[in-house]
Amino acid sequence: RRWGLSAAQAGAVSAALGFLAEPRQRSAGQGPERFLLWAVTGAGKTEMFFPLLEAVLAAGGRALVATPRRDVVLELAPRLARAFPAETLAMLYGGSPDRWVSGRLTLATTHQLLRFNQGFDLVIIDELDAFPYHNDPMLAYAAAQVCKQDGSFIFLSATPPKKMQREAISGRLPHAKVPVRFHGHPLPVPQHLTIVPVRIFLKHGAIPKSLTQVLHKSLAREAQIFLFVSRIAHIAELIQLLRQSFPDVAIEGTSSQDPARAEKVAAFRSKIISLLVTTTILERGVTVPRSDVFILDADSGLFDEASLVQMAGRAGRSKDDPAGSVVFASSQWSRSQRGAISQIRSMNSIAQRNGYISTKRPL
Repeated sequence: RRWGLSAAQAGAVSAALGFLAEPRQRSAGQGPERFLLWAVTGAGKTEMFFPLLEAVLAAGGRALVATPRRDVVLELAPRLARAFPAETLAMLYGGSPDRWVSGRLTLATTHQLLRFNQGFDLVIIDELDAFPYHNDPMLAYAAAQVCKQDGSFIFLSATPPKKMQREAISGRLPHAKVPVRFHGHPLPVPQHLTIVPVRIFLKHGAIPKSLTQVLHKSLAREAQIFLFVSRIAHIAELIQLLRQSFPDVAIEGTSSQDPARAEKVAAFRSKIISLLVTTTILERGVTVPRSDVFILDADSGLFDEASLVQMAGRAGRSKDDPAGSVVFASSQWSRSQRGAISQIRSMNSIAQRNGYISTKRPL
């Protein structure tokens, strides 16, 4: 079956299928084998696990896809149902009507892993670095129990935990990298803008001129602007100042505490809102065409390397606007910022070496 994969996706999937098919000698108590699909933001991870599910189901096995958020489960369910019409799909999340449905193919939020014990031949953990899976020993333990002892785990992530990165690089963890997005253009490399901390310019009641200048450039090209901040408390005041500087621009803010968050994100997607001030609540899982990204206080301890890579990954996802722009705005140049840029450049370099980068410019 043709899944419409790019060369980079197909190469990684081929490696993963080889891993699944390879007979392995397991030591007693060793448990399921692990494989990492390390794919950049916007690489099309979902399309890549379809052939893996197909292989396991064709062999008569049972498969589970676990993802961090309920909204992703609801988005993926119809795609999986179309891809595997002969299978009964159990869709599990808090309050799900399918909680007693039994099928060979299960799609669940990460917390639902607690319901199973050694029930699956293949377990795919999507975004293993994301909340709630990341740094939750209980869920990590639950995930370890879900797979049959002779089964396999496939981990998918754009920003694997450092420990897992080290295992992969040293050869202790079988893995494949997808260093380029589906449209074949390089990831936007963040630029640094030196400005005072947000709390300082809010106190003075004026946005730094250098920041307004770069925002003007994005607005002039009619980009949708993600403006990330480290603290919910800064959002309301920042919106006030932005509206004074850009009176003709539709500006809103949102956070985990905002009951209208879904509606605002929808309005942002449809260009009713042009600039959205937000926290890391939107660092992943949101694709908005023609986006630029600004991260204020990028040197904040609340933004680690993975978070910065994920936020930067909101830009350039569209094939019609693959470049985008990303600005790290801060008073200091932090280790996390350097690490994020290094990771992005490294993936671009690998993609270039492997001939995955498109030489065609978008129209």
